Amino acid sequence: MNPQMAYLLGMILGNGEIQRNSNKTTITIEIPHKNLKDDQGLETSVYVNCSLVNIRTIIEPLIGHDMPITSMRTSTRISFCKNNEDYTMREILRLIGSGVHHSNMVMHPELFRMTTDEKKELLRGIADVTGYIRKSNIAFGQDGAHRVYIEVPGNWQMVIDIANMLKSLDIPVQTIDFGHPNFRDSSLTMYNEGKPNYWKKEHQLKIWANEFLPIGFNILHKGRALEEFVNEQISCGKDKNSHKFYWEKPIRVRIKPIHPRESDESLPPVIRGKHFNSWTELASVLGYHE
Repeated sequence: MNPQMAYLLGMILGNGEIQRNSNKTTITIEIPHKNLKDDQGLETSVYVNCSLVNIRTIIEPLIGHDMPITSMRTSTRISFCKNNEDYTMREILRLIGSGVHHSNMVMHPELFRMTTDEKKELLRGIADVTGYIRKSNIAFGQDGAHRVYIEVPGNWQMVIDIANMLKSLDIPVQTIDFGHPNFRDSSLTMYNEGKPNYWKKEHQLKIWANEFLPIGFNILHKGRALEEFVNEQISCGKDKNSHKFYWEKPIRVRIKPIHPRESDESLPPVIRGKHFNSWTELASVLGYHE
């Protein structure tokens, strides 16, 4: 393990896909252009492609050859292919739990024993492909309350793995917006409108911008926005009480109505059929707690 491998693993865990035949394995990583333009009106695709010049210098020495890049309107894809018996490829597959898509990958326990720098690189890799920081990410509509969002589609274990990896670096999660009926349709509004599956959305981990600064981004426009918003956060005094885990502060609990989809088959068995009034209750059951 080294920081470069940790960064590559993070990109794969965040938004990677594995295709394997009898001889070769191909890994494709997608970097979405969440918005076609950033908050300053500049094309995000330009920033992503410029960033990949540096990212290639991290990854290509690991894989031993040039890495093809495919640019599209809404995303940029990078990929590489190696023999199934290649040591690096076998290690990658082992450390992502042998998943074939980011929706079913998990962090191998060995990753939690990495050095501090390697953990930061892994999280930066994840953030580069599925993390976002925008003006619209502010909390409670308050000036300067900026947050980084890490979006995780469908993978319940990965949400907890990321939260616990952040915890191992003493970085608290401000909140997790789980793709669960008690949180994404807590008042049953959409259910009553005939949209029973409206709640099936990506999970969102939300971290205060200043807390995420030690991780940062390699994608240029994300890194620039993070620094800008951290400065604004500090100037507004919103950084003073940010360093608290949920178990270190009072929890406001609003009683939610029972949602008919709490027993949906797509929910993990450990939470299926259970009702949650707070995201902290759900996070604790899944393994993110003191």
